[in-house]
Amino acid sequence: MIIASYNVNGIRAAVKKDFLNWLEQSNADIVCLQETKAQEDQIPIFDFTALGYQTYSFSAQKKGYSGVAILTKISPDKVVKGMGIDKYDFEGRFIRADFGDLSVVSVYHPSGSSGEMRQEFKMEWLNDFEQYVNDLRKTRPKLLISGDYNICHEAIDIHNPKGNAKSSGFLPEEREWMSKFLAQGYVDTFRNINKEPHHYSWWSYRANARNNNKGWRIDYHMITENLLPKLVNASIQPEALQSDHCPIFVELKL
Repeated sequence: MIIASYNVNGIRAAVKKDFLNWLEQSNADIVCLQETKAQEDQIPIFDFTALGYQTYSFSAQKKGYSGVAILTKISPDKVVKGMGIDKYDFEGRFIRADFGDLSVVSVYHPSGSSGEMRQEFKMEWLNDFEQYVNDLRKTRPKLLISGDYNICHEAIDIHNPKGNAKSSGFLPEEREWMSKFLAQGYVDTFRNINKEPHHYSWWSYRANARNNNKGWRIDYHMITENLLPKLVNASIQPEALQSDHCPIFVELKL
C-alpha cells in the first residue's frame, strides 16, 4: 500500500498547477491532503473520481482556510471527521479513515508563525492532539498519522538551525513535544529509513529558497511502532511543484 501526503496550499490552485497529472502519476492508493482551502462543494471530486479515487473531506467553517481530505482507491470501512473538539474542528484539521485494522489520519497542525496567540493555540493543540490519538490507540492500535505537523524535529530537518532557533516551527518547546510524542511509540518513517541531511518538504516563496534547497521538513508519515515491521519505504518528492510544500510517500506491506 502506497500512501502519499501533500499540503496542497489550496486544492483549486494546485489543480491549476497540474495536480491531477501528479495524482495520476503518483501511483498512491491513498492520498492525505492538507490545507485544501475549500468547502466540500468546491473540491473537484469528479476529477478525482475519474482517476479512481473516492474523496472524503473536512473543511474549516471559515471559507478559503485550512481543511483536510483523504483520497482513496480503497473503500474505507469508516470515516470520522474531526476530533470532537469544537475549537479545532471549526478549523477542519483532522480526518480519519479506517481500512480493516489500519487507521489513516490526515492532519494539519496549526502554525504559530502569525503571532503569540496562534503559537499558544498551537501548543494547546499539540497537547490535546497527543491525548486524542493516544486515546484512539486503545481502540484503533494501528495508526498512520500523515500530514503537515508544522514542526522541524531536529537540526537535520531545517536548512539553518541556528538562524531559526527562535522561529515558530523550530522552537525548543515544539521540538521537545515532538521528541515526547515519538517516545510514546510513534515512528517518523522517513527518518527511520533516511538519515541524510538536506531533505525538506517545505520552502519559503522568498529569496529563491526552493531552488537553493533552503527548506524545512515539517511533513511526516508517523506510524505506531506495531506497524514498523510493515514499513517498506518512505520518501520525499521535491520535484512536485503544485505547492510550497511537496508530497511525501510511505509504503507499507499490509
